[in-house]
Amino acid sequence: MGVARVRARESERTDALFRDPLARAFAAAGGLGPSSPRRAADEAEQRRRQALSYSIVIRTKFLDDLLRQAAGSGIRQVVLLGAGMDSRAFRMDWPPGTRLFEIDTAECLEFKASVLRQESAVARCERITVAADLREDWPQVLAAAGHDPAEPTVWIAEGLLIYLPQDAVELLLARIGTRSAAGSRMGLTLGSRGVIERFRAEAAPGSAASMWVSEMPDDPVGWLAGHGWRAESHTLRERAAAYGRPFGTPPQGEERPGGLVSAVRQ
Repeated sequence: MGVARVRARESERTDALFRDPLARAFAAAGGLGPSSPRRAADEAEQRRRQALSYSIVIRTKFLDDLLRQAAGSGIRQVVLLGAGMDSRAFRMDWPPGTRLFEIDTAECLEFKASVLRQESAVARCERITVAADLREDWPQVLAAAGHDPAEPTVWIAEGLLIYLPQDAVELLLARIGTRSAAGSRMGLTLGSRGVIERFRAEAAPGSAASMWVSEMPDDPVGWLAGHGWRAESHTLRERAAAYGRPFGTPPQGEERPGGLVSAVRQ
């Protein structure tokens, strides 16, 4: 719901990097509407909140662009892993024949469906919900829902891997690989090195940051090559500048590889 609130605020800007007309409804349904009280925060926590909100906006734009490029290349299968309140099936334009699979828990998908009914939302592609826990045998459930591994797919794992221990991340990538035809694409967001140390120590119990457990490897491109993907990584700073939202502060020392990753199946 916090992500939905950030997207709702971005959508209200005159220079918005994207428009998400459902975000406000999702946030409000989850108790995070414009009038909802927020826990008091000191200056340091306010800076952390602002940094997290900034990263959500930039990663959303990055993955929107990746999806448009994949659709433009002819890919007609999309899988959103841990879809949550993602509304791309409703807010983006999709070529005819596009099938978009949203994988998340039954509880999450049921909540989302209630808001979509309330808003009379109509998907712009064939939207298929897949109730599955990503810690279990979700590929079998996805196959039963009609996903065709012989056809290229674009996979999105946005804000997901940071919540998974490393062995679960490796298993997830292996499973994605078994259902990815040559030419498939993938968009990942990875927790940058040191982000857990910076955020989790002061995170409130039950907050998103309190549940972060996994950071990116030192060499994300090489790591993904080992899984059969040709990847490129980008920093938030790099993408933000490209989108006309440059950081207001200079980098602190040499920047490491970025956590915004695009990849193509080899």
